[in-house]
Amino acid sequence: MARALRILLLLAVAVLPACAPGYVLPGPSLNEPELEKSELVTADGLRLPMRVWSPGEEPRAIIVALHGFNDHSTAFEMPAVEWARHGIATYAYDQRGFGSAPNTGRWPGMAALARDAGTAIRLVRARHPGLPVYLLGESMGGAIAMVALTGADAPPVDGAILVAPAVWGRQTMGLGKRLALATISSTMPWLTLSGRGLGYRPSDNEDMLRAFSRDPLVIKETRADTVKGLVDLMDAALAASARFRTPALILYGEKDQIVPREPTALMLSRLAGAADRQRVAVYPEGWHMLLRDLQAQVVWADIRAWIEDPAAPLPSGADRDARLRLEREAAS
Repeated sequence: MARALRILLLLAVAVLPACAPGYVLPGPSLNEPELEKSELVTADGLRLPMRVWSPGEEPRAIIVALHGFNDHSTAFEMPAVEWARHGIATYAYDQRGFGSAPNTGRWPGMAALARDAGTAIRLVRARHPGLPVYLLGESMGGAIAMVALTGADAPPVDGAILVAPAVWGRQTMGLGKRLALATISSTMPWLTLSGRGLGYRPSDNEDMLRAFSRDPLVIKETRADTVKGLVDLMDAALAASARFRTPALILYGEKDQIVPREPTALMLSRLAGAADRQRVAVYPEGWHMLLRDLQAQVVWADIRAWIEDPAAPLPSGADRDARLRLEREAAS
């Protein structure tokens, strides 16, 4: 998508009238939020499709999962089925603007996304009183989790699991990318972009990627103003790292071609929590879609192990000197 932005810069500057971003922001509160059987009902009345994977008996722990950009809640099906076998229930919903949620393809604003995450956490806690609840965010979902958990109305969680969190903010982008994004999003917010032909691989799981590309709920063409909204979110997540004190497991793949190492290393260097409460794991064979890569089961097992005992070393060993290794690679 970065190359597409550069190519379109000259076209964008030729457009005279400026256009405001076409965000679809939340409306006024209409009702109390509610967790129905297959929907999360927000305060402004949106019905967000909810999927739940539960063990056959009362769970021992709960994960509330936030999917990535242009994806939807089914992204968690494979790990959630495995976690359910070990007594962990997973709740995942299509975030507003994505999947089968209302206003697909239109950016709702980071405040709304973070508020929805807090709503989901509180409703799930009310459904399962006394059980530990964890907020898991993948890519964009990781950025939303960081913003939600450092806000003034942060929801109560027992820990966060950040899977390849999207922290590639403007501070770590080149000048050309920043100018192209600013110009296109302000002059042609309706322009749609795609990542086709850019050569970036999100995973080594080709079967999964083929199914992903055929999935009608996955957004293939993205509005320029939505890209700007995502970058604004990544800016906020990177800034939030300095206030992020939640006990956390933070996962990154060395082969990630979507979120670069440099902003990830910068985010890790800023973390406000104690190192023994914010565990970092770096997977040499991991790509961006760590939960669906060919070695995904290794990651699933590490997440389960961390929930069961956050002080113990991870089964894979991916946490050994992980921060130091990532920082050295980012600097080289």
